Amino acid sequence: MSKKLTAYFSASGVTAKAAKALAEAAGTDLFEIKPAVPYTAADLNWQDKNSRSSVEMKDLSSRPEIAEKLGNMDEYDVIFLGFPIWWYIAPTIINTFLESYDLSGKKIVLFATSGGSGFGKTAEKLSDSCRGAEIITGRLLNGKPDSNELAKWVEQF
Repeated sequence: MSKKLTAYFSASGVTAKAAKALAEAAGTDLFEIKPAVPYTAADLNWQDKNSRSSVEMKDLSSRPEIAEKLGNMDEYDVIFLGFPIWWYIAPTIINTFLESYDLSGKKIVLFATSGGSGFGKTAEKLSDSCRGAEIITGRLLNGKPDSNELAKWVEQF
């Protein structure tokens, strides 16, 4: 039996709720990916082309610094990785997280929250950041996911 982790980035708290529900239903460990400099409401204003999030997403080589690394990543075989969809893909801080570890041989199962779009090319855009790992487009976890359904979904990985 493999050890599983739910890691997530949440700028507004929506993805945090989904990640906590998933971790609880599936019995995984939980790790929050925190930016070294927290996002403010102004940073997240997608209508402002000069906001921090807009600038980062225009430059896909942007790698926002994370506050801390997980010290025992080598213990996990499966990582459920959650984030909000920004501009049809994962925020670039997710690339920072992935590039902080050797993920060779691990399964990375994506889950996301979104106000309206799907995963788009998220897995494709993240693949270079986790070479040697199997990246799987999982599912959107909007609203309040059913814990029994989440537990059954996680069992397949």
